[in-house]
Amino acid sequence: MPQEGNTSSQSDLARPNPSVAPRQPAPGAAASADLTETFILSDDVPIRPFTFHASDEALIDLKRRIVATRWPGREVVTDATQGVQLATMQKLASYWAMDHDWRKVEARLDALPQFVTTIDGVDIHFIHVRSQHADALPLIITHGWPGSIIEQLKVIDPLTNPTAHGGAAADAFHVVVPSLPGYGFSAAPTVTGWGPERIAHAWATLMNRLGYTRYVAQGGDWGAIIVANMGVQAPPGLLAIHSNLVGAVPPDVDAAALAGSPPPAGLSGDEKQAYEQLAFFYGHGLAYAQEMGNRPQTLYGIADSPIGLAAWILDHDIRSYEMMARVFDGGSEGLSRDDILDNITLYWLTNTGVSSARLYWENKAPFLAPKPVAVPIAVSVFPDEICPAPRSWVEKAYPNLLFYNRHPKGGHFAAWEQPQAIIDDLRAGFRSLR
Repeated sequence: MPQEGNTSSQSDLARPNPSVAPRQPAPGAAASADLTETFILSDDVPIRPFTFHASDEALIDLKRRIVATRWPGREVVTDATQGVQLATMQKLASYWAMDHDWRKVEARLDALPQFVTTIDGVDIHFIHVRSQHADALPLIITHGWPGSIIEQLKVIDPLTNPTAHGGAAADAFHVVVPSLPGYGFSAAPTVTGWGPERIAHAWATLMNRLGYTRYVAQGGDWGAIIVANMGVQAPPGLLAIHSNLVGAVPPDVDAAALAGSPPPAGLSGDEKQAYEQLAFFYGHGLAYAQEMGNRPQTLYGIADSPIGLAAWILDHDIRSYEMMARVFDGGSEGLSRDDILDNITLYWLTNTGVSSARLYWENKAPFLAPKPVAVPIAVSVFPDEICPAPRSWVEKAYPNLLFYNRHPKGGHFAAWEQPQAIIDDLRAGFRSLR
């Protein structure tokens, strides 16, 4: 598979995955061949089994680069206002070099059925796990930046095998988890035009190619933007979407937050909290998005230095950063040190730091503005999100609101940090569609 900086041999990438079980026919689809071999569905496009095995040399080189890091001087403030703190990065580096084991997460990935198919000239990687329950609802889940398919690993089995995780058979989903173009195991586009709208079209193509005639979609971060675009496009078969970063900010609130002005008069408590978090992000947290939105190719350092890549990834939003810093201080949070480094290592081994950044350059639409979604929508809100959208804003922006739930804990990487909350909301939010 064409891949920037892929550390596996071609034979590693092409070999069938022995863990893949024969595919059962999707709802509304004819039975197809055993997926332990390359197979072709009705549109005559092959879907190829996929596994990834990083070479020992690549892992040795990673550790060497971490140990050889040339560190800057310490920040001259006592907080994170100058960026990711030196002490945090040195703790991360020590654990990454001495204790983190990529082979463990590689084995978890190998245990899942993974595939590659070409859509609009780009090789798209995806995990596809079918439930044993015949009436399961097909669901496509999309990650964001700086995330990856690593974000969804905790939710796949509870969604596909609910009876083993406190749910009922009627709660089951067939789960598809693609890697965004230019992220992880998906190839990087070699032409412009691969923004959220085109990815939304590609995901509809993927679900159709898998034989699903009715399905739902979920996402956070870029995934939320992509599933919102799916909701706008309303392809045949898409029943509803779920978002944990819904675009619902009223124009006057957005303008005031962007300008750093006082909040508009008359906001409720939840609305004022959302405004304050959004205004803080606009004033103090947009630097990474501005650089990637304007000059993504300039970020050569994150392709050459694993510590540079890790710092860039940690500096997404202040509440996520503070949570991750607590993890490397030994605290107990929704994420572990291994969770964080599994994701960063995937970016490193696939050399997708820069190619993933180009999605910001491609995007032309406001990130948090309401969108004219034409299908029902379910929404989960977490308090440490960039903008925890109040019910009042969501109801106004989306008259066809299917479900809304506000959680007491969690932040930007909801499925990763608080998987049970997302699992429960997907079960409840889509229950009426079965």
